[in-house]
Amino acid sequence: MNQLSARRRLAAPTLVMLPRVADSLSFLYLDVVRVVQDDTGVCALIDSSRGTDRIYLPIAALSCILLGPGTSITQPAMATIARHGTSMVCVGSGGVRCYAGILPDSLTTAWLERQTRAWADDATRLAVAIRMYERRFGVPAPVGATLAQLRGLEGQRVKALYRQLARRYRIGRFKRSYDLAAWDQQDPVNLALSAANACLYGVVHAAVLGLGCSPALGFIHSGTQHAFVYDIADLYKAEVTIPLAFSLHASTDPEREARLRLRDQFRLLRLLPRIVIDIQNLLDPDNAAQRTIPKETLVELWDPVVGAVPAGVNYGNEIDEEAPW
Repeated sequence: MNQLSARRRLAAPTLVMLPRVADSLSFLYLDVVRVVQDDTGVCALIDSSRGTDRIYLPIAALSCILLGPGTSITQPAMATIARHGTSMVCVGSGGVRCYAGILPDSLTTAWLERQTRAWADDATRLAVAIRMYERRFGVPAPVGATLAQLRGLEGQRVKALYRQLARRYRIGRFKRSYDLAAWDQQDPVNLALSAANACLYGVVHAAVLGLGCSPALGFIHSGTQHAFVYDIADLYKAEVTIPLAFSLHASTDPEREARLRLRDQFRLLRLLPRIVIDIQNLLDPDNAAQRTIPKETLVELWDPVVGAVPAGVNYGNEIDEEAPW
């Protein structure tokens, strides 16, 4: 490729050239900052006693930007972020709680369609729930298990994990509590676990939106816009948030410590790519070994016989001209 051709390609990047969600730099959390578009790119303006610092954001390498409290963003900056396929999620302080997400128009609906087909049929919905159980605990589910039986088995395994960790940290009997009316009266483990789970929901939500799936169509949870987020987050609690919460049993500020430690763990574990791959394998296990970069196709046409066909094509020559229309 000559130099001129390379410059032209860089000036007009295609969808294939942009980073996939699983290859990106994960997510970026912002708070107390103004995000604007200037002549060079999207940047964050940070006011301090020294003046205003300008930090440019690597938008094309980010799968999701978490907008925390005190953040404002201009419309040109949002348009640039959307053109690069980066999702935006409005979250609470420190990434805790996820309020809403903004999806780019160029995002494919391929995984949303797989999710919807699996969710709409009771048999396939139960099959996904079984795969979630097996992925979560690393053991096969009993043959012919119902969802009620899976709930019972899941409860037993989580209680056993609580007892094991309680013995390890010598904190006596532990009971999970999430009482908003008596929040300050809860023990450090419950406070840390609630804070850690909220952070985990934010990361999972970003992955779900990055794939273009619906956070509302859960296979186990239902009745909330975050049902699928709760489904996927449950896969990682026994590995990530529950052990962390018990390790903070003597902390004087367990919520803050949980958020800070999780931030480092998320980086070490590269959790976001794992979440993306797990969602893909749960929704489409038959093609798990055939993951490829999506085709450079923005819109397709639905056909129940041959599958999706390219849009922007004149199909007039493919019909019988003598048919009585």
